[in-house]
Amino acid sequence: MPWDEEAPDLFVCRRCGDCCKGYGGTAVDEDDIAAIARHLNRSPGEVRDRCCLPAGKGFLLGQREDGYCVFWDGICRIHPVKPRMCRRWPFIEGLLRDPGNWRAMASVCPGMRADAPLARVLSVTAARLEAERRKALACAGPPSDP
Repeated sequence: MPWDEEAPDLFVCRRCGDCCKGYGGTAVDEDDIAAIARHLNRSPGEVRDRCCLPAGKGFLLGQREDGYCVFWDGICRIHPVKPRMCRRWPFIEGLLRDPGNWRAMASVCPGMRADAPLARVLSVTAARLEAERRKALACAGPPSDP
């Protein structure tokens, strides 16, 4: 369920693209890169080389000179396969480590309610991340016996 349907008291997406601009970049993993590659009919290596930047042990999506993601063109060109970090916005894992990030994020996202009770933000974030974790475990199936 989209966040703006799940927690409209906290966030309603305005489709403005402000979340696609700057703010430290969008982390992507190999699964994200593979999905983007399939969507664009390119190889993962080509997506990694042309559209990503190395960042520590992983990658960030590249940004244009204006600060927007390389895939933002007034709309997200990879929306059906957008990276996990984008799908989670604004209920990202970092909020659990520093709830004060909500207010900072809300200062640049017109869809976020800046004065939202942080306890509610944390509750929704934790519940959604747990549901995502359980879904991933269910998709992986039971562990095999050695």
